[in-house]
Amino acid sequence: MTPAAMGKVAVLMGGPSAEREVSLMSGNGVLGALRERGVDAHPFDPAERDLWELKRDGFARAFIALHGRFGEDGTVQGALETLGIPYTGSGVMASALAMDKWRTKLVWIASGIPTPRFRVVDAKTDPMRLVAELGLPLIVKPAREGSTIGITRVSSVDHGEIPAAIGAAAKHDALVLAEEFVEGRELTASIVGDRALPLIRIEAPGGNYDYEHKYFSDDTKYHCPAGLPDAVEHAIRRQALEAFVILGASGWGRLDLILRSDGSWSFLELNTSPGMTGHSLVPMAARAAGIAFPDLCVEILRGAHVG
Repeated sequence: MTPAAMGKVAVLMGGPSAEREVSLMSGNGVLGALRERGVDAHPFDPAERDLWELKRDGFARAFIALHGRFGEDGTVQGALETLGIPYTGSGVMASALAMDKWRTKLVWIASGIPTPRFRVVDAKTDPMRLVAELGLPLIVKPAREGSTIGITRVSSVDHGEIPAAIGAAAKHDALVLAEEFVEGRELTASIVGDRALPLIRIEAPGGNYDYEHKYFSDDTKYHCPAGLPDAVEHAIRRQALEAFVILGASGWGRLDLILRSDGSWSFLELNTSPGMTGHSLVPMAARAAGIAFPDLCVEILRGAHVG
């Protein structure tokens, strides 16, 4: 299908989630790239317009550049299916499942996909029992947020750090996870269609790959190729694609993982609508595979579907 044959395309961006700012950056990048390749693309912000207007205004398909809740959790996907408008990325079930880190882990554990040990926690959780189970440091995070929002690394229990971390995460989600901290090299595996792209190794200042270092700082270093032995690189990419498919995901996405010094690795999460900003990782991996950003956007759009 040629870009011109794709019809009128809505690039969904912004939205009401905590990741609105990043989504606007992603969406504008996608919008410009699609237009560069001759696609009749238009911005559409669901926080400012009703989704039914997509049908009224004759949009033939939608590129979802929304991040976080109300865009990456199956809600927009379900609305687009009801409207009969093909959209990019995973369907309703996989989007909802991947947004929920707890249920993602349950599926991966049942399927033999390695992921860090964890516990669901709340204000009643005994900090000392938690440390006895998971050790220190540990990570406390909302189960259904992205972009490291609400995450705390806890290294001590001397001054109420664990209850404070749980409280901080609970501001973003009633479901909170505590996860063992996995020491090692931070990697990301990008999936486009039915292939895993070259891995990227991330070096953030102090090992702190937070919101600022993800999207706005130039201090974070990215290595692609990741500098791994070929056998390790290929094994991780194979299992990343397996972890992606097991969750029912499709179209494109990105998996984050940690490679330990002993050669083992653990998958942290799947992002079904990853960032498409100047600092984003899927475009970086695509570039290493010889795919220019505008061509990546068109390829993702070609995979738009209903159901």
